[in-house]
Amino acid sequence: MNSKSTAPQNIPFPWVEPRDESVIWRYEKNPVVGRHQLPFSNTIFNSGVARYGNEYVGVFRVDRRSMDRTLHLGRSANGFDWTLSEAPIDFILDHEGIVPCNRPYDPRIIQIGDRYYIIWCNTHYGPTLAMAYTDDFETFHQTEAISLPYNRNGVLFPEKINGNYALLSRPCSNGQCQDGEIFYSESPDLTHWGKFRHVMGPAFGWSGTKVGAGPAPIRTSEGWLLIYHGVRSSCNGFIYSAGVALLDLEQPWKVLARPRPFLLTPETDYECVGDVPNVVFPSGLLHDETSGRLAIYYGAADTCLATAFTTVDRLLQFAKSRVF
Repeated sequence: MNSKSTAPQNIPFPWVEPRDESVIWRYEKNPVVGRHQLPFSNTIFNSGVARYGNEYVGVFRVDRRSMDRTLHLGRSANGFDWTLSEAPIDFILDHEGIVPCNRPYDPRIIQIGDRYYIIWCNTHYGPTLAMAYTDDFETFHQTEAISLPYNRNGVLFPEKINGNYALLSRPCSNGQCQDGEIFYSESPDLTHWGKFRHVMGPAFGWSGTKVGAGPAPIRTSEGWLLIYHGVRSSCNGFIYSAGVALLDLEQPWKVLARPRPFLLTPETDYECVGDVPNVVFPSGLLHDETSGRLAIYYGAADTCLATAFTTVDRLLQFAKSRVF
């Protein structure tokens, strides 16, 4: 395995100091990736990010002007300024019969040890969860699909739980996934999945229609912090917001805390105006374990990629709050 991922990472963490006691605050120069960053792109949003060696990397969802979708590798020295490859990622199929990357969307990146896993929603008789891995962000191996249709919003936990890989996903009842709740499952080998457990479903006004997991959960001494998106139906369509919940460390299907208020909701022009208005969709996360700082990357109005900031302590305090 390439050792670059464990090399000293002497790069600045993307961070802006808070102005007050807010739980979360936006980057004033949002979006960090615009819709036309590539010459052929119509929109770029809902993407995964990670720290790798002395740089930041990302797998970006690109909707082309032809409305074809492709996944592209991006690199950044500071987490703010991104350079995206014009060529889509070329996934090597590990086995015959694997459905290739096909109209993909909403990738997440999860690091487990020195290996990085990419999970995205593929298209095969409806939305299914596809997975690939890389050790160097040069070569990407696509594995067997990890779900049947219909399923979306898959993300691995960043470490094994009770000796198994652990996954959150959102099964739904039809190809458009107009509904859905978060479920947990485990696998000894990333191929065979079981121990299915319900985690949580729609609740409260802002997430009363459907919910789905965001970036990889964050381990704390008090439980797993899960950033998720929730959807409510309005007279003008769906409104996507972000929330947080605290899950049990050993039995992550048990929700220890889930505050009623949203964490982030569409308020700015770039969140309210775009191809799909009124969307905040968290999908990427950078965590500085020394300081507890978090940079959250989220799709805005299904058009561009934005960043917001918080800390583990602030997020944990909010997750355990009982405010209304």
